Order: sequence, then structure tokens, then C-alpha cells
Amino acid sequence: MLVMALIVNPVIVAIIMRGNPYPLVFAALKECGTTAFFTRSSVANIPVNLSFCRCLGIDENLYSVSIPLGATVNMCGAAVTITIMTLATAYSMHLDVTIPQMLLVCIVSAVGACGSSAVAGGSLLLIPVSCSVINIPYDVAMATVSVGFIIGVIQDSVETAVNSSSDVVFTGATEFAHYKKSGRPIPDVFKLLAESRHD
Repeated sequence: MLVMALIVNPVIVAIIMRGNPYPLVFAALKECGTTAFFTRSSVANIPVNLSFCRCLGIDENLYSVSIPLGATVNMCGAAVTITIMTLATAYSMHLDVTIPQMLLVCIVSAVGACGSSAVAGGSLLLIPVSCSVINIPYDVAMATVSVGFIIGVIQDSVETAVNSSSDVVFTGATEFAHYKKSGRPIPDVFKLLAESRHD
């Protein structure tokens, strides 16, 4: 999850914005990721994300669509969870998983995560789908789901924090890329948040 939040997402944002992604990434993790960690629901965190986008001065026509849509489709944390739990199960069963099979599990997990429910533990129910790719029996796959519910107190909280904060990060990156194209400077994210709190 940390690799996704602090390396993969910032690299994508840096390519989109053509600038330093970390102020936006850290602000989103602090403001949106924290509340998502405790709610464990991307949908419950939508008002927080909308408020964050409003504070950044992002165009309402953009964030009013991207944030609710991202809460149900942009599930990078869920994809990581499904992949890791599936491969951990395979290795605990001493299965020989080839590189092509691993890539297929990653693809199935990413596509499946787009349809996962935006509630606590929603991604765990897709583990049997990815387990079927590498011929793990359904009873073992469901045992993995039960393990997922046990560790979900921490795992699901972190997963939701990554999911929800990345919605704001990509929305902000899109808006700031538009700023650059039109010749406007990218604003100081923390300064905007401080000003909005002061108002």
C-alpha cells in the first residue's frame, strides 16, 4: 500500500502534472486518507474529498464527477489486497506460480477491484475470483477471505485510505495539468488549505 501511495501514484501524477507531485500527495493523505482510514468506506469519505477539492479551487464540474466515480471505480488499494492475498495463499499451498500467472492475477485483480463494493471488506469478496486463475480450490479461497476479515481492521483501513486519497490526487493532478497548459502556476496546496480553514 505504501508503494502504491508514495511511489506509483506520485510517478503517475508527476507525468500528468509535469511537476512535483508530493505536496498534493501528502496533503491528500493527510486530509482525506486520515478520515478514510477510520471510516473504512470510500463512499462515506466522498464529502471529505469534495470539500478538499473545493479548498484547492478545483473546477466543480471536474470534481463533482470524478470523486463519486472514483469512490466506486478507482480501487488501487483493493487491487493490491486481492493480488497479495491470492499470491500469499498460493505460496502457503506450495503452488508453483509462473510469472505469466502472476501477471494474470494482477490484471484480474485490477479489473475486479473496479467493481468491488465501496464498503468495509468489499474487496475481500473478489479473492475467490483471482484464486480461480491459479486453480486454488474454492474452500481454500474462502478460508483466505475469512483471514482477510480478521486482518481487515488494519488492512482494510489502509486500503481505503489509499483508494480515497488517490481519487483526490488524480483529480488535482488533472486540474493542475490544465493550469500548466494555460500558463497558470501550480498553487501551493498547503497554503490553499490553510487559507480555506482561516476563512
